[in-house]
Amino acid sequence: MDRKAKEEQVASLKQTFEDSEMVVVTHYIGMTMPEMTDLRRRMREAGANFKVTKNRLTRLALQDTDFESLTDLMTGPTALAYSTDPVAAAKTAVNYSKDNDKLVILGGVFNGQPLDVDAVKNLAKLPSLDELRGKLVGMIQTPATRIACVLQAPGAQVARVIGAYGAKGEEAA
Repeated sequence: MDRKAKEEQVASLKQTFEDSEMVVVTHYIGMTMPEMTDLRRRMREAGANFKVTKNRLTRLALQDTDFESLTDLMTGPTALAYSTDPVAAAKTAVNYSKDNDKLVILGGVFNGQPLDVDAVKNLAKLPSLDELRGKLVGMIQTPATRIACVLQAPGAQVARVIGAYGAKGEEAA
């Protein structure tokens, strides 16, 4: 790789870090190409990305970013999981590492805060941004449905009472 290509890759990685909320550093020792492809597919479906990078170039790209604390983790065969959703990259990486012990989570950074392995796993337990949005919409809709039920209930109760009296009157006649 010539110098210009390396400079472009560092600039691209730096842009990736600036656009991301969450970055998880992993080791992928022994993973096969189909396993890597499967992991990348899962990441894309979750709204995250997974990229194998050169440690030296990544260290250069990390300088003067919120993710600079990841520099110490850049040893050995590392790959980065990153996303704009604060939970997607962590959740997908942690879930995949449960199924495949070849993917080892080393740590991460969320909003400039370094995270150890346990913190990344705890973050992965949180619902994703889309799940939270769905819950919020459900909570907003629930009071409206309850109000509609309450408003309809008195009319339905009156109709049942009248129907019961009508049935009782027919039996007496």
